[in-house]
Formats: sequence, C-alpha cells, structure tokens
Amino acid sequence: MEIYAVKINGLDHPMGFDFEHLLCSWKVRNNKGKKQTRAKIQVAKDEKMSEVIWEKEGGLNSLGTVIEFSMKPYTRYYFQITVHSDVGEESKSDVLYFETAKLEDPWTAKWLGVRGEDTHPEFRKNFSIKKEIKSARLYICGLGIFETYLGGKKVGNDLLAPFINDYEEHYQYCTYDVTELLDTENEWMVLLGDGWYRGHFGLGEPTHYERPLALIAELHIWYTDGTTETICTDESWQYRKSFTTLSDIYNGEIQDYGNWQAETWKEPILIEAPGKLCARYSPALHDMEHLPVKEVIHTPAGETVLDFGQNFAGHVVCTQPIPQGITMALEFGEILQEGNFYHENYRHAESRFTYVSDGVPREIKPRFTFFGFRYVKVSGLEQVDASCFEGRAIYSEMDQIGFIKTGNPKINQLFSNSLWGLKSNFVDMPTDCPQRDERLGWTGDAQVFCTTAGYHMDTRAFYHKFLRDLRSDQKRNHGGAAIYLPNAFPGLTAGIWSDVAAFMPKMLYDYYGSKEELAANYPLMKDWVDYVYRQDCSRGKKNLYDFGFQFGDWLALDGATEQSTFGRTDNGYVCSMYYWASTRYVADAAEALGLAEASEYADRAEDIKEAILSEYFTSSGRLAVDTQTGYLVALKFGIYKDKQKVIDGLKNRMKQDLNRLKGGFVGSTMMNCVLAENGMVDKAYDLLLYEGFPGWLYAVNLGATTIWERWNSVLPDGTISGTQMNSLNHYSYGSVVEFLYRYAAGIVPTAPGFKKARIAPCPEIRLGHMECSYDSVSGKYVSNWRIEDDGSLSFYIEIPFGCEAEVILPEQESKILEAGSYDFHIRTDKDYRALYSADTPYERLFADERAVEILKKYVPEIYYGTNRKDQEAMNKCLNDSKTRAALFRNPTENFDKAIGELRDIRA
Repeated sequence: MEIYAVKINGLDHPMGFDFEHLLCSWKVRNNKGKKQTRAKIQVAKDEKMSEVIWEKEGGLNSLGTVIEFSMKPYTRYYFQITVHSDVGEESKSDVLYFETAKLEDPWTAKWLGVRGEDTHPEFRKNFSIKKEIKSARLYICGLGIFETYLGGKKVGNDLLAPFINDYEEHYQYCTYDVTELLDTENEWMVLLGDGWYRGHFGLGEPTHYERPLALIAELHIWYTDGTTETICTDESWQYRKSFTTLSDIYNGEIQDYGNWQAETWKEPILIEAPGKLCARYSPALHDMEHLPVKEVIHTPAGETVLDFGQNFAGHVVCTQPIPQGITMALEFGEILQEGNFYHENYRHAESRFTYVSDGVPREIKPRFTFFGFRYVKVSGLEQVDASCFEGRAIYSEMDQIGFIKTGNPKINQLFSNSLWGLKSNFVDMPTDCPQRDERLGWTGDAQVFCTTAGYHMDTRAFYHKFLRDLRSDQKRNHGGAAIYLPNAFPGLTAGIWSDVAAFMPKMLYDYYGSKEELAANYPLMKDWVDYVYRQDCSRGKKNLYDFGFQFGDWLALDGATEQSTFGRTDNGYVCSMYYWASTRYVADAAEALGLAEASEYADRAEDIKEAILSEYFTSSGRLAVDTQTGYLVALKFGIYKDKQKVIDGLKNRMKQDLNRLKGGFVGSTMMNCVLAENGMVDKAYDLLLYEGFPGWLYAVNLGATTIWERWNSVLPDGTISGTQMNSLNHYSYGSVVEFLYRYAAGIVPTAPGFKKARIAPCPEIRLGHMECSYDSVSGKYVSNWRIEDDGSLSFYIEIPFGCEAEVILPEQESKILEAGSYDFHIRTDKDYRALYSADTPYERLFADERAVEILKKYVPEIYYGTNRKDQEAMNKCLNDSKTRAALFRNPTENFDKAIGELRDIRA
C-alpha cells in the first residue's frame, strides 16, 4: 500500500504561501484492502519527525483534513501521513513539508524606485558572508514583473512573478530558498519589467505607466551559530538601465546588449509603498513542457518560419551563436496564409521579441512577456539552425489527472486540442486567449469550461487563486461579479459570465469535496445571487434576470448571421435559468455547510423557477423559446412543465436545423452532455463525430492543434475568416471533452470528491475503443471498453481505495462495487458493430461504398436523385423517404430491404 499525491491546499510542498487554512489531502494506491480504517497526520519541527508538535488520528478525511496549530513566521514544518486499511495494511507517506512566509512580521526593507523616466532597471547589492550558513530565504516583490539572481544564478523557477494581481487590493510577494546560492562574496541582482502591472493590458490596450516600478526584498540568513542576519532593500543599493528596453504583454520584448553595461549606476529613490503586500497565493508558474522545432519553412514571401507543430503559450529559447551587432527578431503567429507568415488576427498586439547581440553566448529568451503561437518568423540571421531553437510552454503548475485515448485518431486530436487550450490559457488566471491584445480572465469562458478542466487537471489551487481575485473585486462592487478580470468595468455584470461566482465553487466541491473551500467561497456565491435579487426587487421583483446588459448565447450560429456575436436565444430566458441555478447552488452549499439560510435560498430558487415556467412556457408545457440552446438549458437545469415535450421540441428543432450545431458559449458547450443525459447519446455522438462545418472535427481536419474561438475561424480553403475577434486558441468549445469523460467513458461523481461515482460507459463503434483514466482527488478511476470482432463488449474498470461506484453496463443490471479492478465481458441485444440505421443521414451513407451499393440496388432513386449540394436533402434518411413513400401510397418494401442490409454493415 502506497500513499501518494499528498498535498497542502492542492499544492506540492508549498513555500511561503498565504495559508488561509491548512488542508492536507492524500491518495492511496497499490493496496490490498478496500478502505481506510484510520489515519494519522503528524507535524514536526524536523525532517526526522522526532519533534512532533501536532498530530491528529482517527477517521480522517483523505479529501482534506484541516491541520490546526499556531504557526510561526519563517518556519518550515514537516509532516507525514500514516494510513491503515481494513486488511491490516499500514503505510507511511514520505516526509513532506510546508513553509510559512513572514505572516504578521513587519517588513524592515524599504521600497525602492527609479529616478525620472528610467525604465527596466537592474538593481544591485553586493555583500559578504563570513559565517557558516544554516539556511537562507528570500522574500521579494518586484513591480511589475521581476527576476532575481544571486551569483549570476536565477533564484527559483517562477516566470512572470509576482504574477497577475488585484492591483487595487494587494501585491503578492514570493519566498525562495536561496541557501545553496550564497557564497562568501555575493552579487545580488534584480531585474524589473512592466508586465500586466504597467504596460499595455486590457480592452482598448490601456497602459498604466503611472504605476511606479518598485522593489522590496528581504534576504534572511540563519547561521549555524544561532545568529541571524537580514539584508534588505535600502539606500545602499544601486541601479542602472538594463539590457531590456521594452517589455509588454501584448507587444513583446526588446533586449539590447549592445552597450547596456556602459550605463551608469545610480542611487535608487525610496518610495511610498505602492500598495499592501500579501504572501503569494498564485501556484507556481514556469515552463512546463519543451517543444522542438518540427519543420523549418521557407515561405513564398522569402521568410524563414519555424513550425513547432503545436499552438501553445510561452516563448522560444535560442542558443544559436549570434555575432556582435546583429539583431534577431522573432515574430509569432498561429497560422500561415498562402504559405506565408501571418498574425493579423492578433489585432494590435505586435507579438515580437527583438534581440541585439553583443556576441556573448547565452540562452536567449524573453523574461517579462509570453506569446501565443505555433509559428515563429525569424529575421536578421543569415542562417537559422533549428536545433538551437526550442519552444517552452508556460502554464501554471498543475497535475494532469485525466487521460483519454480512443481508436479514432481525430477524437484523440480533439482531446489534445482541448487539453492544450487549457494549458495555453492557464497562465496564472483562466484567460480567453493567449495571443492577441486581450488575454483577459473572461468569466464566461471560465464558467463553461471549469467542469471539463477539472477532469483534465487538478485545478484546485489554480481556481482558488482566480476565485480569491474575483471575490476581492466583488467586495468593491457590492456583490456584482465581474465579466472579466482584472475588472476594467466596475459594476458591469452579466448572466452566465458572472454566474461563475456560484458555478465554479459548486464544481470545486463536486470534484474535490472540501467543505473548507466551499465555506471560503460561500460569501462569493451568496453575494452574487443577492446582488441580482436586490436589483430585481428594486424594479418590482419579477424573479427573473431579464434586465441589464447580457452576452447571452455568445457567438451562437443562429444569430442574424453566422458571424454575429449574439445568438437568437432570448437573453432574459437563458440568464434567468442561470440565475435559478446559481440560487439553487447557494441553497445546496448552505445546506452542506449546515447554515439555516439554506431554506431561504431554496425558496428563492423555487420562486425563480415558477416565474420562468410562467413567462417562457405555454400552459400546455411547450417551451416558447424555440432554439437549440433554449431546450438544452431547460433539460440541463430540469426546469419544464413536461419533460417529454421539451425533448420532442429539441428533436424537432434539431431536425429543422439539419442536425447542425447552432448554439454558442451556452448551448454548444453543454449540448453533448445534455443529450446523453436525456437518452440521446447517439445524437451526441453524431454531433461529436461530424466532420463538416459546424463541428469539432471540422477544425481538426483543417489542422487545428487547439480549440478555436469560432466554429468557422478558418474557412475550408485555409483562409482565416476574419481578424477582429478570431482566436485559434480559445478553450470554451473544448468543453465537449467533458462528454468523453462523463458519457463515453462514463465516469461521473455521485458524492463530493468522487468518493462515490457512477461508471456507465456508452460504447460507440466510431470511437473504436476507449481507454480513460481519471486520477480524482480520491484516487484513480479507470473505464476502458472495446467492441470485439464478434460484437461482444469488453470492459475494464478500476475503483480507487476508499471509494465505491455504481457500475451500469449496457443492457445489464447496475452493480455497486467497492475498490478494486474488474473485468466484464458481455453480449447485448444491440449490435454495437453496426454503423448505420434507418435514421442515418444520406450524407453519411453516400460516403461509404458499401452503403452506396445497397442504395443503388434497392432505392436508386435516392442515390441518384439526391442533390449533394442541398443540405436539407442530404440530412434526410431512409425513414424519412419511406414515410413519404407511404404517404403517397408508393411501395415501401425496398426501403425495408435497404434498411435491413445497411444494418448488417460492420465497422
């Protein structure tokens, strides 16, 4: 039995974090027993665990047990978990640690600034050490972005520190262990860049150059003789202009090594604190993956372009020797046009890195920005050695916990696209895109994708940071939740977007099961629905959220045109539905936390439901909002008078829409899961596997390696469809992968933190087979299936230690199974090898020569008489044609024969 994935607040060995509470979680694997009988947590002063200062034993919760004791500043605490199983096994975890920062200890360091209009300073402090060092820690904040070095070696592996902050509230400071970097004589350097804090950032590219460049730092040294020393930022420091002359999140970076060392060292100025400091709560942010150049392209325009084969966020590192005086420029783009470099869809973001060489060999890379790209145009070099260029993907440190591989390469690529969309847009906050002049924390995107993200990655710590920033902003706006962070429109809210304040905390509780985190997020949830409630009451209390600005079903295809931003679904309807859901989630959270006000919010939710039913449903139960999204939302939230009428309405609407996606950020992101949940999994698969426009595989077929912002971001001929709002790395529509986890593989939580689950896989021959593992906070679930050559079905299922699952296999009775691994081999009445039925549209049949031969044999008029350019005709099926023939009293026997033989076609 092995204990693994031991974390504090979802982090590995956190150092210097703001511990609002200490929540210890762990998992168990390689066990013989089924469950934990007791566990113990011990906290000690030393790594040998000989000086235990706190312990707790008993029926501890592996999802998160609170460690409660009075912590001291500047202190590393060691801890260990012991677990006993129901068959007598005992296992001890490795000895791990967490470490406090300054806590309430006041700063003795002074804030340093620069003189006049100086920018991009390089601060310096030389000092000597004459004693033997026991340990040393650096506590530092540099604004906008800093990198710090001791003895020429970079401190820590963070990039873009101190990250994105709520600059009206506080600035994070970081803690680093520098024990091994100190020597007898030391040179301490700190570089500052503009970053999100000062440069171009936000809609309309505003700048904030009025914010001062600033540095504060304390180096604490503990000696073996028991004495201590603190070296602080103060008047003894010096600074000069660094080799960086421009750093900008949108426009890029310029490094000029030509004559920077000739700059004169100056005395910095002491400045007032630009704001309040707090210990970091951003997870580690650094380069997580390295990507080699896949191809060097010499374009028709004479350019040299490096293709990394993957769209991602990060930067490029160059080690090629560059002669003195030569200027190398790197420009970044997502797509080629007519074979040439292109990035007009970045709008005003210049997205360029410029390097002026002094001839000294070094690792050439930007320090204070990042780019979103697949292609890099290299200018200024006579020859480009591709082996000297490497892509570095930058995203917040998270464990990947969800893995899917099927027998369909295009679905595997779609899974990868969704995953890379996450990686590219999880650079300290969940953004909409990583490349153009935006890169903002849009809350609508975060809301629709968070349940998918929770399958892909362990998002606890990442979303904790985002929600803390959202809450900080909310408190300044009387409960209103922002439409994006950092919030440039205080007081502006919108349904669906602002509902992230309730939806994301619910997702975190469902996936990770922490009541402590739920309690921390409860004020955010409650204040948001109270905000809408107060506004509704001020206009007479209609119990609807049908007022104010709304995005609605953003980028839906049923708007005025397919390029319209606003869809056709009634904004008041869909936003009222989300208002109901948020209110219901508050009631559920209050109940889980044992709060008496749960009933109040349950009553409010019931009032909203009744108002929706009265306003948007006819007396007979028909939904008056006749759009795909309208029906889907009703089914997702369970608000209807007659469920079957809503299902029938959706089917009819889909038929009128030629079985094509029409929804936007609301409808399409939930569509497949809602269809599967309501008995239409075949339709969900048809939409998933459709290869034309609009569909997920349309982009895959055009070479996409991430998810696009629009269904038609790129036209069939490879031409980009527009430049004003057209990102090729936008994760929202990647939400469809939740369907693969929840329904194709069938892994769904039925108790908080996946302590209980339902495993109900839905095999589909067009996927070939499914291999899915999900290493939940409770441990790893596995759901694999295969359709055998003889039509039987094979399943392999794993349930983690301490968990149970209801397993529902096709045409079988459900079973409650404990932890363990299970193999099943079953036969069903349904033949899962069959590709076609009487309802298969002609466009699919015409693509298979076997089906074509059957149509020619029995119903040649269908094959020869159907106009291939008529989408409506191509979406008809044999059932439709048979019904029409019967209506006009024509023979139908040949239709039955064709249907019978089509059903015999196997994959």
